[in-house]
Amino acid sequence: MTLTIILSIVAGIAVGFGIAKFLEKSNVSNLIKNAKKEAASILKDAKAEAESIKKDKLLQAKEKFLELKSEHEKEILAKDKKIAEAEKRTRDKESQVSNELAKNKKLNDELETKLEDYNNRVDYLEKKTQEIDKLHKSQVEQLEAISGLSAEEAKNQLVESLKAEAKTDAMAHIQETIEEAKMTAQQEAKKIIINTIQRVGTEEAIENCVSVFNIESDDVKGRIIGREGRNIRALEAATGVEIIVDDTPEAIILSCFDPVRREIARLALHKLVTDGRIHPARIEEVVAKTQKQIEEEIIEVGKRTVIDLGIHGLHPELIKIVGRMKYRSSYGQNLLQHSREVAKLCGLMAAELGLNVKLAKRAGLLHDIGKVPETESELPHAILGMQWAEKYGEKEEVCNAIGAHHDEIEMKYLISPIVQVCDAISGARPGARRQVLDSYIQRLKDLEDIAYGFQGVKNAYAIQAGRELRVLVESEKVSDEMAATLSFDISHKIQTEMTYPGQVKVTVIRETRVVNIAK
Repeated sequence: MTLTIILSIVAGIAVGFGIAKFLEKSNVSNLIKNAKKEAASILKDAKAEAESIKKDKLLQAKEKFLELKSEHEKEILAKDKKIAEAEKRTRDKESQVSNELAKNKKLNDELETKLEDYNNRVDYLEKKTQEIDKLHKSQVEQLEAISGLSAEEAKNQLVESLKAEAKTDAMAHIQETIEEAKMTAQQEAKKIIINTIQRVGTEEAIENCVSVFNIESDDVKGRIIGREGRNIRALEAATGVEIIVDDTPEAIILSCFDPVRREIARLALHKLVTDGRIHPARIEEVVAKTQKQIEEEIIEVGKRTVIDLGIHGLHPELIKIVGRMKYRSSYGQNLLQHSREVAKLCGLMAAELGLNVKLAKRAGLLHDIGKVPETESELPHAILGMQWAEKYGEKEEVCNAIGAHHDEIEMKYLISPIVQVCDAISGARPGARRQVLDSYIQRLKDLEDIAYGFQGVKNAYAIQAGRELRVLVESEKVSDEMAATLSFDISHKIQTEMTYPGQVKVTVIRETRVVNIAK
């Protein structure tokens, strides 16, 4: 029974498998037929689409060809137009050249005609000149026979007469010109200078060659001197300053011509006395620190000065030199105060005249830098200062103003006389400087000697502190015209040979006295 069931199942499976195979073959056949139909349809559509694309591409190609052809024709037309214009310009140029050649030929013919006429006239003039020379020679011979003088002698007499007359006329003209210039310019110049001076005020001269160091009691003097004077010797050796300890109560005098050294010695002494430890090793240490402190202070003073004056871009070495001016003096006038004053005066005067104010201030501040060299130099301070300014990249106008403010070189720029005038204003004002009596007396004597060097001078007196020179002349030797000439010559010689502050007025006095006695 069981076997029968199994065989039935196997037979069923076999029959099912056969039926499945038959059905599969039938489906495959149908699928192939459908696929062939679809393939034929796709090929037909593809051919139709290809034909359509081909037609579109042909149309596009034809349109592109026509477009390119149109552009090419336009370019050809443009080039033809340019060629036609060029040919027209060439024809115009040729026509113009032909006209110019014709004109040149005509001018050349006219020139040849004029040249021939000129040569004829030259020949005629030469003949006339020869005739005139002969006639002039005969007239000169007749005049020599009549006057008894040769032509050379007569010419010399005429020249001398004309020279004297011309000199007199020239002096009169010069005097008139000077008076006219004074009338028009002196008032405005005085106004500018007075306004400038009024707007600046500085201290009077206070610098000297000694400093006084005050102490609380005389017991400190012994500690400063030290055992057998070793402390004071060490201090003098380290600072280069002479220290004078005398009977002056509660004071020690520091003497040195170099103000920087005096200041180093004063500060070092103050630190030593305050600290209380005074011995040679400590002295050297304190002096070295003080020296470094002073150098830093010098740089700081220089920076503060240029900032206050509104000067920018100054070389560090020039800033250091400006700072050292604080410890220098000229005729008792502090050099830094003097330079600051000159810089401000230059700025005010430049503003009044419409010039560069910053450049004028710069030149005014640096005009005396040649007075603070660290080593001795035989050059004048103006030339030395100019060389330093050139070395550290200052402008030519500033260098020229520095070098020319005492007339060592020629002034080339407008700020140069401004610096010179402001330097004189700062130095000549009352209380600014202390002049040595001998140099003052010598300057007065030199003024009088210059006047005595001219003929006809009877007496000469320098008055008003050397700002006026009065000259008395002999009336029988000097005429009124000669007096004017003499005044001009004396003032010119003073200007070229002497150095003086401000200006010197030269007055020539000529008087004629007629005395009769009634008995």
